Amino acid sequence: MKKLPIGISSLQSIREDNCYYVDKTHFVKKLVDNGKYYFLSRPRRFGKSLLVDTIKQAFLGNMELFKGLYLENNWDWEKKHPVIHIDFGGGVVQDAQDLKEWIIKQLKRHMITYNVSVEEQNNARFMFTDLIISLKEIYKNPVVVLVDEYDKPILDNIDDTEKAIEIREVLKDFYSVLKASDQYLKLVFLTGVSRFSKVSIFSGLNQLNDITLDSEFATICGYTQSELETVFVDRLEGVDLEKLKYWYNGYSWLGDRVYNPFDVLLFFSKRDFRPYWFETGTPTFLVKLFYKYRYYLPNLENLEADEGILSNLDIDNVKIENILFQSGYLTIKDTYNLGDETYYLLSYPNFEVKTSFNKTFLNYIERYGLSHKPESQIYRSIQENKLENLKDTLYSFFASIPNDWYRKNDLDSYEGFYASVVYALFTGSGLNTRSEDTTNLGKIDLTVLYQDRAYIIEFKVVEKDSEGKALSQIKEKGYYEKYTDSCREINLIGIEFSREKRNIVYFEYEKMI
Repeated sequence: MKKLPIGISSLQSIREDNCYYVDKTHFVKKLVDNGKYYFLSRPRRFGKSLLVDTIKQAFLGNMELFKGLYLENNWDWEKKHPVIHIDFGGGVVQDAQDLKEWIIKQLKRHMITYNVSVEEQNNARFMFTDLIISLKEIYKNPVVVLVDEYDKPILDNIDDTEKAIEIREVLKDFYSVLKASDQYLKLVFLTGVSRFSKVSIFSGLNQLNDITLDSEFATICGYTQSELETVFVDRLEGVDLEKLKYWYNGYSWLGDRVYNPFDVLLFFSKRDFRPYWFETGTPTFLVKLFYKYRYYLPNLENLEADEGILSNLDIDNVKIENILFQSGYLTIKDTYNLGDETYYLLSYPNFEVKTSFNKTFLNYIERYGLSHKPESQIYRSIQENKLENLKDTLYSFFASIPNDWYRKNDLDSYEGFYASVVYALFTGSGLNTRSEDTTNLGKIDLTVLYQDRAYIIEFKVVEKDSEGKALSQIKEKGYYEKYTDSCREINLIGIEFSREKRNIVYFEYEKMI
């Protein structure tokens, strides 16, 4: 493979003059041997573009790029195929007309590359069709079509439903060429972040094989634990493997869990634990949806979803869970069956995503007037075990939210808002939190673990004044018993919020052991 800067490759990364190969090329052989039309969804910066480029270079016959890799001795290098590579990853599509012009420009580049001329040069669908047919006739081998980030033009405008639908129709018309060109094609491979329904985007392309949740291709992008420890063994000296796993591993598509390659490569370069992947794209649009639909943030720790939620993103009816999963903020932790239906348990993939996402939730509030970040104060209160300081920090945070902000969002009628904010404060501070923590007698609203101490927290929302029931419920239910064997000290914390006063009206705590 060609030399690539560190941080963009899931197949090969280069640092200075040293090459690190995570050989995924056997997947290319498997794709070609077992089908013709494929679709793969993975989050951003997971190596989709490099995978597409790998397929491209193999079909172009560039054997020298595969020395030492699986394909070197498992590919017919004598047979070369023309490749049409459409990439929607660069830039932002403004509207449907902008998209049409972009597609035509990319098709014209291919015409120059292959020295091909077509009659119609102002209609993307006609140009695409003629280009495929011409390449097949000239090169005497069927054509490979690769589309990278097929959905990005839609996602760029997902918060404008009308514009997104117009862009979708342009793409639908463009992709319709593939079905009609079957006899001229060798392989079609499309990648993207989202899984829009076949009906809405790939109308008629029934043979498209979606390998997103195919266990045989679960590790086609990303690094497995074994690959990490084998390929990067010299880079791991002095690295806390458990901490590395805690920060960056955990993504699952019904196979072995994988690391985000972008995180791993930048960590090796900088030797510092930071949210590298998260910082490349803040999910502000998702946070807005949380407020719009009054979503209960702690649910993200243990979210149940069916195949319908995970498989199809609908522009006309956007589901938060769907976008969170497909964009990499949630991943599959487990599955179970009820009859013939498969259900999925989703949660954050790792510490990086969990902490950073909750910080983003808090930052969205701060846009409306908050001037301080209380996460460090929360952490310090737990670290020093000073619960009075914790009470003051929480009270101060809610007191600093302007009344006008509540009016605009009508959040005083949203019970889950208060618990969601407290959950985000603890989680965003980097503490080990467990929401809806299951016991044999019920669920703890929030458990916070620090060293050998546990903090059992119960939330209540009252109309006006304190009812004093939050702490007593913890004791009556015996929630703390779950941690009596594993923790040296257990603290019970009851918090009540007043809808009318929009703040804490009750904060009591008690040490059990």
